[in-house]
Amino acid sequence: MSSYIKLIIFIVVLLLISVSVVYIDSSMDNINKSMPDISDDIVQGDMDYNESVELLNDKNYEESRQKAVSAGDNYNNSLKSLKDIEEKYDKDLKDVHKDYMDTTINELELKLKAVDNLKEAIYYLEMYYNYTGSDYGSEANEIMLDAVKYQNERNSIVQENPELFN
Repeated sequence: MSSYIKLIIFIVVLLLISVSVVYIDSSMDNINKSMPDISDDIVQGDMDYNESVELLNDKNYEESRQKAVSAGDNYNNSLKSLKDIEEKYDKDLKDVHKDYMDTTINELELKLKAVDNLKEAIYYLEMYYNYTGSDYGSEANEIMLDAVKYQNERNSIVQENPELFN
């Protein structure tokens, strides 16, 4: 094999390595750019959910319903973004990132169930079906407590791996 062919093979291999490194770096950059928006939506969803509960306790059903819908929208935005990242970049994610994403997806799915139960509670309490409304409210509370366990697990993953989460 001539030295010219060896040089060409070396250059091609070097280019392939360079392209793969750039691709992996750019995918992690895209993930890192998306994470603050995902986190902001979760925080806003939590605030809306808590405000909805307070409004419900004050028997302000319409505003409570609006806040519950807003909480659900925020949680759904985060969930969709996480699933998009997982689908597009699954091969580029480290195990820690995968654990983080799985934990956060579980958290959001539970929070969405809690929102659905909260909406049912609002409906039934507004219609004076207090027993049924209270049951849905209690169920929403239990589900949200389970979701908070995932939230705490997600926060632990970030705290234990600060170099991976900017």
